[in-house]
Amino acid sequence: MTESGMVFNIQHFSIHDGPGIRTTVFLKGCPLRCPWCANPESQKKQPEQMLKADGQTYETVGEVKTVDMVIEEVLKDVDFYEESGGGLTLSGGEIFAQYEFAKAILKAAKEKGLHTAIETTAYAKHEQFVDLIQYVDFIYTDLKHYNQLRHRKMTGVANELIIKNIHYAFEIGKEIVLRIPVIPNFNDSLEDAQAFSELFNQLQINEVQLLPFHQFGENKYKLLGRDYQMAEVPAYHPEDLEDYRQVFLQHQIHCYF
Repeated sequence: MTESGMVFNIQHFSIHDGPGIRTTVFLKGCPLRCPWCANPESQKKQPEQMLKADGQTYETVGEVKTVDMVIEEVLKDVDFYEESGGGLTLSGGEIFAQYEFAKAILKAAKEKGLHTAIETTAYAKHEQFVDLIQYVDFIYTDLKHYNQLRHRKMTGVANELIIKNIHYAFEIGKEIVLRIPVIPNFNDSLEDAQAFSELFNQLQINEVQLLPFHQFGENKYKLLGRDYQMAEVPAYHPEDLEDYRQVFLQHQIHCYF
């Protein structure tokens, strides 16, 4: 397989990126610019220099790999997949920023009989989304805001395509986990929970996971020499969002952390 793309990490023995034990392949590049992003090194498509934890030397984040190179690395863990029901997870960045490469990896993985999962913002041309997920068994995605203007102001892109693609995945019965990253002063009010719930009722989506805001990525911004806009914003914990969660439950939406 000659198709190649930009990869910034391959993480073995992942247990939080889908069913079972998985190998997560992280692709570089994302059209969104969420201020709370935990992987800022994933945003730019090209390689970049990042200060190591020692504070003295730099490492290059991102390298070109072929599909064959990726699959060869993923297959090293095939015994773990068979025992645990795991497989390959493709993450980012946003995998649709490297659509052809992502599709080729997933197609090759299915040819090897692997279970496949993706983590995506669902910001993609609808026809590309439809085409790619035929090679996907499990989807993680999120909706950051129900209002397109608020969504665009905070992330840099509108949400119409995202909602359309999420709705499609649910409609065709894909195994999917839909999440809301609950961000202070952006989408964390009870009115926001009400509007999300009404949208999900309209789309016949009856399950959502809440991701309380955290600052796990803060140090990476320093190592990249970038400002972290959320530095003074307090983190959320599940107990802080119980009233928020109750709004979804009142709309017959299973809501969990």
